[in-house]
Amino acid sequence: MGRFVNARQKDRPVNLSPEQKRVVYTLGFCGLVSAADNWFVSPALPAIANALGVAASAATVVLTAYLVPYGLLQPVCGTLGDRFGRLRVLHVIVAGLAAGTFLCAVAPTLPLLVLARVLTGCFAAGIIAVSQAHVGDVVGPERRGAAVGVLMGITFTGQGLSSGLGGIITDLMSWRAAFACFGALALVALALLWRLPHPEESTDGQGAAPAQQGGFFIRAARIFFGTHRAIFFVACTTGVVFLGVYGFMGTFLAERCGLGSTQAGLIMMLYGVMCLVGGTVSGRIGAARGPRGVILVGEVSGLVAIVALAIVTATGAWQPALLAAGALGFGYILTQPTLVSLSMDADPAQTGLCTGLIGLGVFAGGGVGSSLGGQLVALGGYDALWLAAGVLLVAQLVLGGYALARLACRAS
Repeated sequence: MGRFVNARQKDRPVNLSPEQKRVVYTLGFCGLVSAADNWFVSPALPAIANALGVAASAATVVLTAYLVPYGLLQPVCGTLGDRFGRLRVLHVIVAGLAAGTFLCAVAPTLPLLVLARVLTGCFAAGIIAVSQAHVGDVVGPERRGAAVGVLMGITFTGQGLSSGLGGIITDLMSWRAAFACFGALALVALALLWRLPHPEESTDGQGAAPAQQGGFFIRAARIFFGTHRAIFFVACTTGVVFLGVYGFMGTFLAERCGLGSTQAGLIMMLYGVMCLVGGTVSGRIGAARGPRGVILVGEVSGLVAIVALAIVTATGAWQPALLAAGALGFGYILTQPTLVSLSMDADPAQTGLCTGLIGLGVFAGGGVGSSLGGQLVALGGYDALWLAAGVLLVAQLVLGGYALARLACRAS
């Protein structure tokens, strides 16, 4: 299996110096804020729809407006970090994230809120990609896997826990107050960034491909549609299913079970809890079954979540939603980081671009999933959404598994 199987060996725990830990935790907090800035909105969607006088299904465009640029611009922002210095770029994009979030808090109409969310997503797009590259610079190749693992663990936890906080703030105050609070959180992240030391950053060809490989878009297309294309296509469907389904849970629980924003948000916090659990066991699964085994367990976990949501639809009971939220978080944290690790073999000389393309696939897929999901709910109710998600996940499991197996054979 060669490099394909060994992709997760970098995740072995390695001791970091206090200064290195400070960098990892600070950038992890920035990643947490960028993820939280989208997902706290999910339990607040019913309140947003009511305040702005639109249908709840129409309000899901607020999620899409953030996720699409968040995914599309990750490779671009990673390249900007290589060229202009990663901390400098992080200062700009975290400041833009804060400004965009505050604009959302005062948006008077849905179109203006969507515009503010697009702006926010554009700035937030580079936080994870640039942070991963900067952590790699600071800790060095031997510690890179462990450090990036900590970074992403903090980020994914924020994605889940923010739903509960967003719901609580929306219920106690308002959805506008929730945006203001998360904007303030971004300002805290910016203040912590300014306290980090600036390393000696060289931009002489850092992150740039040799001239004969072509420009940015040509290089990106060669990687995305090249020999490892199965990894990137699985990333796209992972975003459509896992992030798309997760984005609807707040509205679904309010409409089907009559739960308030706080109650729905607390249920969805299990997503973040299971991200932590999944992160601790993924290495063991990978050691026993390899990267494809990790992805398989993640996909089966996603199917469990969809079945649980179908039971909620049929019965109106909220208890199966606990299983759904936890299974989604567990499945996602197993699948997405494993795809990131595998993508680095697509072009070892351009690992930043490779991992950025995974982010593009996952988060743009999540935006597409939210948009198409809204159409499915409007046409056939939530049963249609769960059915479509289940069919797509089964197709990913079968076809994606076959494609990844062929890729493993070529790499051996």
